[in-house]
Amino acid sequence: MRITNGFDVSASALTAQRLRMDVISSNIANAETTRAKFVNGQYVPYARKMVVLEPTQQSFADVLNGKMNGGTSSGVKVSKIVEDQSPFKQVYDPTNPDADANGYVQMPNVDIAKEMVDMITASRSYEANVTALNTTKAMFSKALEIGK
Repeated sequence: MRITNGFDVSASALTAQRLRMDVISSNIANAETTRAKFVNGQYVPYARKMVVLEPTQQSFADVLNGKMNGGTSSGVKVSKIVEDQSPFKQVYDPTNPDADANGYVQMPNVDIAKEMVDMITASRSYEANVTALNTTKAMFSKALEIGK
């Protein structure tokens, strides 16, 4: 086992949560964007994006082999960023240039309350990983003091 495994795990989690907060910020910023992409001759609204995280080591055998061969670190990684497949919101606004013949405008499928909850959880997770990183650092400092 390497002495820096704790740092590696915390660093991977910090990176993943920072990207998650960036994607959530993008969702909030585009909550009213009705012309995000041009598809099949017409504009479509912004589609909410979500970050998918997965462990860096996929199976028990990977973890066991890694530990037996020198102790590779584990952690999380971003496997992909996916678009939410939920339907777009229909808002009645006949004065909007993007309104259809019935006066309805397709709005992004972004729910600000849900995004704020996701932002809080990502922020708290980031803070917890910073605390874990600082604790690991403090343990190393104490271990070095023992050797004096």
